Amino acid sequence: MIHVQHLTKTYEDLQRGRFVAVDHISFSVQKGEIFGLLGPNGAGKTTVLRMLSTVLEPTSGIATVAGYDVVRDAADVRRHIGFVSNNTAIYDRMTAWELVEYFGRLHGMQRDYLNERLETLFDQLRMNDYRDVPGAKMSTGMKQKVSIARAMVHDPPVLVFDEATLGLDVLVARNLLAVIRSLREAGKCLIFSTHIMSEVERLCDRIAVMYRGKILDSGTLSELRDRHEENDFEELFFGLLNQHEQRIQQSSTAGHSKHVDLDVADFGKGNGQYA
Repeated sequence: MIHVQHLTKTYEDLQRGRFVAVDHISFSVQKGEIFGLLGPNGAGKTTVLRMLSTVLEPTSGIATVAGYDVVRDAADVRRHIGFVSNNTAIYDRMTAWELVEYFGRLHGMQRDYLNERLETLFDQLRMNDYRDVPGAKMSTGMKQKVSIARAMVHDPPVLVFDEATLGLDVLVARNLLAVIRSLREAGKCLIFSTHIMSEVERLCDRIAVMYRGKILDSGTLSELRDRHEENDFEELFFGLLNQHEQRIQQSSTAGHSKHVDLDVADFGKGNGQYA
């Protein structure tokens, strides 16, 4: 469903020169699979997802979603993808029902089918108790569920979750992960981006560790542990980052592009989260 080959995104910065946000990454995600993008903030995860959802255009490389090229077939890609982030951006004056209905209309859905789809979503996500609650009066958990419904209203085969649990309390985050699991069981193709290690361990079928715009390694959790001979996933993760830092330090910096300035030594290891 998702195929990425040598995808790259660069920017020209007056002060820093050429800045590489995403550096020739390749991966694929299949139907009925949750693919985890794990990395610290600034690793390039959101840039990747924005390219897949056609918000940003790649500098080079190829990416297809549901068989459609993200550059040539951008409108078709948008019809086949749903995007959920931690920024809910719920309209204060619209009720949950009105907001999801509005986005259904933006997708050109016919009224009868849209109403049927709304009933299904509100049942599936257990949102009926607040279908008439305006955004201004919604809790954080309510807003996140509305965001998910908004992304799912047109029933896309591909769904992207970008740091979707950030800022949520434990119960709301747990419920969100349960929803994502149910979407996998329904055969959806899912990408789950996070900097929280425990989430990818519990949720994802395959994992890509991303840092400084590159995918350092990818595979199932057991494959990664076997390959690096390390059962502690946190140690494995930091080992990959430290190895990459050492390679950068050993190579000449002359003529190389500049990357996000991240210091591995400054990453907090509590609860597997990195600021």
